[in-house]
Amino acid sequence: MNSFIYYTPVKIYFGQYLTELGKEAALYGRRVLLVSGRASVRKSGLYDRILDILQEADLEVFELPCVKANPEIDLVRKGGELCKTNEIDLVIGVGGGSVMDTAKWIAASAFADFDPWRFFSRGKQVTKALPVITVPTTAATGSETNASGVISNSATKDKLGRSASAILPKAAFLDPENTFCVDAFQTACGAADMFSHILETYFSRDAGLFMLDTMMEGMLKTIVRYSAAAVEKPDDYEARANLMWTAGWAINGLIGSGKQQVWSCHPIEHELSAFYDMTHGLGLAVLMPKWMKYVLNESTAERFRRFGCQVFGVSEDIPVMDAARQGILRTEDFLYRELALPSLFSEDEVHRQDFEMIAKKAVWNGNLKNAYQSLQEEDVIAVLNACMQEDNV
Repeated sequence: MNSFIYYTPVKIYFGQYLTELGKEAALYGRRVLLVSGRASVRKSGLYDRILDILQEADLEVFELPCVKANPEIDLVRKGGELCKTNEIDLVIGVGGGSVMDTAKWIAASAFADFDPWRFFSRGKQVTKALPVITVPTTAATGSETNASGVISNSATKDKLGRSASAILPKAAFLDPENTFCVDAFQTACGAADMFSHILETYFSRDAGLFMLDTMMEGMLKTIVRYSAAAVEKPDDYEARANLMWTAGWAINGLIGSGKQQVWSCHPIEHELSAFYDMTHGLGLAVLMPKWMKYVLNESTAERFRRFGCQVFGVSEDIPVMDAARQGILRTEDFLYRELALPSLFSEDEVHRQDFEMIAKKAVWNGNLKNAYQSLQEEDVIAVLNACMQEDNV
């Protein structure tokens, strides 16, 4: 196990503690920028409830709605200027991962004397950020309790992620009931996103991490057990609670501690989302099994065997390669049958003529030569082609 420092001081309110939001927010000032998505958070009544709580705490609220999936740098720019103009003390993000990522980078942009896209394109350091509080309405990205955020730039067709300790939320209000209104498709996509966060950490070149491996296997089993239940019965509190708690631990740095890792599926999917503005979890659901099949070989089979046996209960008595393949088949069954997510991209959604550029950007931005199995541009193109045809790699 490699040496590491783990420090995640996020105050988590899990369950029905939203009434404490005003008191928590007031610790950081009186002027709040409330960042939100489109219609769903208002239809559920959550947005108005939060407004009432903040106003009852005598806080002045400035609103920035309409964050979309695959959040754009333009809204980060707008939010940063709002913070400067109105001397904002605190940013609150209420919604899914896109909203929370936007809130974080607005908080950083409030102190930037340059275009905030330079945080991503030129690696400008985040030296200071406004405090951030998150109120997630999905179980998916884990953005509510980590120091990362992904932002898109439609002008350059880029979607890039970045981490900075300054944007780590001060507090997160995790109420599973706030996810009851998430529809079946988005619930399934969120589960696929969580699954991928863990899967891409699990398949690491590092060995000797038994404690972390067993934690990851437990979280993967939790997603498999409860996501289908949440899809079938949206108000299943136990299912929603288990998924919401797993989402944060899947990507708050814990399971990646002591590991040297470069993810494979996320860098590819980020480029797909940048080109086609697709739902992130959907792209990952299509990609994951194709990548798994592509990198399965004699040297990786044992790891895949353990994955299949520990997560899906594949028999340990069958040959290693057979068990490895069974694990991949069970993954497909979970994503495509139990969660009913599409297994392929259609020609209308994704265009083969873009694959060369997508692959070039994925390799460049994701440093995929150092991934679990090294991927060059031609490898990424092969995986993408497998996502478009029935006889997958």
